[in-house]
Amino acid sequence: MRLAFRAAVIALAIATTSITTIAQNRDADREAVRQAALDYVEGVYNVEPARIERSVHPTLVKRGFYKDTAAGPYLESPMTYEQLVRLAANWNKEKKRDISIKEVAVLDVLDQTAVAKVTAAWGIDYMQLAKFEGRWKIVQILWQSHPPKG
Repeated sequence: MRLAFRAAVIALAIATTSITTIAQNRDADREAVRQAALDYVEGVYNVEPARIERSVHPTLVKRGFYKDTAAGPYLESPMTYEQLVRLAANWNKEKKRDISIKEVAVLDVLDQTAVAKVTAAWGIDYMQLAKFEGRWKIVQILWQSHPPKG
């Protein structure tokens, strides 16, 4: 009887440790996804292209939609990784842009893929991320400018 009780206690300890480790890994992944999305927006805001290079995969596929005028149609704007790095180096170079809008929401995290939403001065970005060699990288972004008010 004692042996069975000891075995049950050991099994419970192992299961509890495994569950704790899984939860810790999930929390660490969630934070790493949040940090990748934050690197993206702050890299552009703060003229830090190195943060784009750190958080975005070189095969990035980015597509956006914006309006020139409130009454006009949405215009499509594709962008490559290289274009994004250049944009980050220049978008706020004069430090005159409003960078007060910055919100990162991690929508879902699995063991290999994740989805996040960034709200920034230019609009709303939905991004898909993947883990490469243990690091989370943004691989796709679909965005649009802020919808017209009214």
